Order: sequence, then C-alpha cells, then structure tokens
Amino acid sequence: MITLWSIEQSMALDVKFYEKENGDVPVMSYLLSLDAKMRAKVFSEIELFEKHGFELKEPYVKAIKGKRYKGIYEQRIRLASNLSRIFYFVYEQNTFVLLHGFTKKTDTTPERELLHALRYRDDYERRSENE
Repeated sequence: MITLWSIEQSMALDVKFYEKENGDVPVMSYLLSLDAKMRAKVFSEIELFEKHGFELKEPYVKAIKGKRYKGIYEQRIRLASNLSRIFYFVYEQNTFVLLHGFTKKTDTTPERELLHALRYRDDYERRSENE
C-alpha cells in the first residue's frame, strides 16, 4: 500500500492510498485526471487529515448513510462549482485508507461509485488480514 505520510499524535496516524492487486491506485488515477487547480485543492484537503485526523468534521468529511455503507466516509472537496469526493475508511483505528475518487455531478451519490468504495475496502481488509 502507498503511504502518503505519517503523523505523530497520541497514536501514529497514517494516510494511505488503496492499491489494487495489479498495482493500480484508484485515487491517484482520479487525481491525475483532474486539472491542475482542482488537483492542488484535493491534495490540500487530503492534508487536512494530517492536521486534524479524527477531529475533521463537516463540511470536509461526512459519513455515508445506510447500514450497507457503515464505516465508509467521503471527503468533500469544492472548488468553485466543481465537486470532488474521495471515499475512505479507517483501518485498525489509526489508518485512513483513501479508496476511490470521483467528480460529483448530481445531487445524490451514484450507487456505482459507492460500490467501488465497498469493493476496495473489502479487498484491502482481506489482503491486510492475509499479510
């Protein structure tokens, strides 16, 4: 897994990008698809995890509602009228794992985007338990 950074708090906190078995990193692929201004904004918002960790609240992050999505959160990034979302979850109490990113174009989050996040989370947990 790719580690973005580690920070010192009362316990070490890591922010990682989920990496598929084939080496693809969905969030990095998403970031590279963005224009330079939006990419910079997204990276600066990701850095908020470094500064605020678990204390980060709305409007920056929000839990996804629904029993099926328990434990999945979205980081909410806005630049002018452009909206980006990055799904993540917390692994073993001290690791934020960034799973999937997309540009939001509708009022509701498309189900297919949520399904990517669920599949990536399940894969991450399965492979982490086997290490």
